[in-house]
Amino acid sequence: MNVVEWMEDKLMEPLGKIAQNKYLQSIRDAFVIFALPVIITGAIFLIIANPPTSLDWGIINAWEDAIAPIQGQILFPYNLTFGIMAVTVAFGVGYSLASRHDMDAAMAGILSMLAFFMTAFPVTDISQVPFGDILNYLGGQGLFVAIILGILTTEAMRFLINKGVAFEMPAGVPPYVMRTFRALVPFLLILPAVWALEWIVWANLEKTIPQAVLDLFSPLVSASNSYWAALGMILLMLVLWSIGIHGMNVVSSVAYPFWMTQMANNADAISAGNPSEATGIVTEPFFHMFTHIGGSGATLGLAIFMLFAASVQLKQVGKTAIIPSLFNINEPLIFGVPIVLNPILIIPFVLGPVVIVTINYILFATGVIPPVVVQPPFTVPIFFGGFIATGGSVVAGLVQIMNAVIAALIYWPFFKQYDKQLVQEEKATEEA
Repeated sequence: MNVVEWMEDKLMEPLGKIAQNKYLQSIRDAFVIFALPVIITGAIFLIIANPPTSLDWGIINAWEDAIAPIQGQILFPYNLTFGIMAVTVAFGVGYSLASRHDMDAAMAGILSMLAFFMTAFPVTDISQVPFGDILNYLGGQGLFVAIILGILTTEAMRFLINKGVAFEMPAGVPPYVMRTFRALVPFLLILPAVWALEWIVWANLEKTIPQAVLDLFSPLVSASNSYWAALGMILLMLVLWSIGIHGMNVVSSVAYPFWMTQMANNADAISAGNPSEATGIVTEPFFHMFTHIGGSGATLGLAIFMLFAASVQLKQVGKTAIIPSLFNINEPLIFGVPIVLNPILIIPFVLGPVVIVTINYILFATGVIPPVVVQPPFTVPIFFGGFIATGGSVVAGLVQIMNAVIAALIYWPFFKQYDKQLVQEEKATEEA
């Protein structure tokens, strides 16, 4: 049994189950569907308030002078959008998980959100608590608790309803009234339980639950920002893709909270005027914008080569795949070439991104590329994605182009070999 057969036999099923896990899918949906629009909107104001002065252009310097007196006001939408990121995620996890259970998704989302709110405030006279002091824990620093509570409260609600611990109204009652009373008992039981837990933690540790959990998880957050973590993630993504499993989905389902915490910390540091504290490197855009150029495996160069292939098959797939590749969508290429289970093309498919991740990590760590503060949609084309993700760095956009060239050079000899092999096979088929 060769390595590919062993991976298919031993890894395909368990990793496929991970990718389809309802909890991990709900977490991913909470970020992508619910939190991403909030993050992008806030990031626009962060960019406006922090122009790329490193360019030293007259128009940029004039921009900086113009916004300096009102920078705090411009950052107001950023603070309130990034500042409620965890609240949005709590709602999104509850909503997405409830949808998978055929429950009342809106009620589950509201319950999760309210439960998370209760944990973010100290159990004291709330009128004496400055709201600004809480924003960090309603935002990036509260993500872990938001995810955990989103799952636990939704599962508790489902358990109570399934056990009949809910008011059931007679037939003929309007649906909106029925929804209210079915959710009432779970709300009355779950929210006081969360409040009691928060009170116990506060009384014993003088910390809120998000503060306590962040202290507990901080070593994991730091470890996830290392080069070895980035290398391990990209290897796992691409090895999974090589056997037909969506590697980014599997890895991101687990790593998203770490990535988003790093990015939120960067944005907070930039907003506070402390760029030296923006040390988060391994974020979602680190992979989607700077590594997956043209899609997972950095296949943009390969898609361009295929337009000029001698093989009829590769040329046809290239014509189909080139436009999606410009927007970082390469499933037509991965399954049409195919790269999956292809012993020739799997090598550059894995090797290219490994080289790119190594170079990118060095460039971020040494400050050549400024930190990522924005998560653009993964479909943003090359150059613009890097420019937006770093808050307006032209260098970051140029690094994206450099990454595409590096990956293309690595693909070239393997592409030529595979093209030659297919031409021979096509000729043999014609002669048969």
